[in-house]
Amino acid sequence: MTLSPRLNHPQRLVLASEVHARPFMLLEAPARVSHLAVHVGNDAGKAHRIIESFCARYGVAAPAEGAQHFVHDFGHVSLKWERHAEFCTCMLVEHGLSEGDPFDETAIRHAPADWLEQLEGSVLVACHIAVERGEPLDIMNPRLKRMFPTPPLVGTHVVSGGEVWTDFQVGPDGFSRFLLRDIGLRELQTGRMVQRICEIETYRMMALLALPVARESAQQLAVMEEELTDLSRAMTGPDKPTDATLLARLSSLAARAEALSLRTNYRFSAAQAYYRIVKGRIADLRETRIEGVPTIGEFMDRRLAPAMETCVSAATRQETLAAKVGRTNDLLRTAVSLAQEQHNQDILEQMNRNAQLQLQLQHAVEGLSVVAITYYAVGLAGYVLKAGKGLGLPVNVDAALGLLMPVAAGVAWFGLRRLHHRIAKDSGGR
Repeated sequence: MTLSPRLNHPQRLVLASEVHARPFMLLEAPARVSHLAVHVGNDAGKAHRIIESFCARYGVAAPAEGAQHFVHDFGHVSLKWERHAEFCTCMLVEHGLSEGDPFDETAIRHAPADWLEQLEGSVLVACHIAVERGEPLDIMNPRLKRMFPTPPLVGTHVVSGGEVWTDFQVGPDGFSRFLLRDIGLRELQTGRMVQRICEIETYRMMALLALPVARESAQQLAVMEEELTDLSRAMTGPDKPTDATLLARLSSLAARAEALSLRTNYRFSAAQAYYRIVKGRIADLRETRIEGVPTIGEFMDRRLAPAMETCVSAATRQETLAAKVGRTNDLLRTAVSLAQEQHNQDILEQMNRNAQLQLQLQHAVEGLSVVAITYYAVGLAGYVLKAGKGLGLPVNVDAALGLLMPVAAGVAWFGLRRLHHRIAKDSGGR
């Protein structure tokens, strides 16, 4: 029974072929290999333009847009091209070695000069790998001195059948050199070893791209940490600036710290990913020591690991600074909130005092109102009593007014109280 293509997930075939996306080349000693790693950054089309241009020089059809790898035998030299996230690699392989120094004639001589010129400013890795067959070399062998004159010399036995020598130096020709000796490698192991060497060198350099970023960010972090210290000191000092000034300075510092983090986080994360690949590829070599020289793993532990720790330290400092800025911002905002609450409490207390004064004034006004009402009521009553006396009624006006005055005062006071109670009740009900 055949599975119908209609049953496949849209990404099934793409994902299934991913594990075969970058196969290693089949190599046998002797051979010359030249490897280039070209940094393309965010320019997704540059990697394809590089292989397209190379193929055009020889009249060969280039791989389709979006291809991840391409291998072609041009007769005198074979080319393997790979596309990665930030870079692409070109490996030129020429089978056979001339007598003498294996680095005298290298595979890169078959690359067109004008094609190499278009890579200006973007070549991150350039190395030659000489693959030869023979017996193990002694560290005092004069060939090693001629091929790798600058210390330190690094040598190691790999996969129980190979030998790798290098100094990880960029020579006067702009290339670093590796000597891979087949002293008993099994079939297909030579190609895998060449691939591992190229990947170690490429990912090592890609990881080190974060080192200048870490050094630059360290200087900026030192300035921002000092500024944060000054802000923290100013928050508790006797000459404390206004809260608005402190908040403005702290907000500016937080924005700069966040901007620095956004600029560098990807580079630091990528560096750690590349470093893990380097360590994985070194583990794949299954190294055993050659007495008197460091292995590739030991060399990386001494030279690459400190650089990666510097990057980790810079990333950690950024996170720590952001956390400190956040805590300082919280403390300042808490202090501002407490000050606002205290200010609001003072306003409420002042309003309470004003209400009490208003109540006292109201009581005073009520007393005056009772007096006024009593005065007018007694005055009106006096006119009535005088009118009655004028009509012949036996009325003692002064005595009657004297008796009427407390009654009028009591009625006025009682009436005002009833009115206030009713107003207060209506206000409370609403």
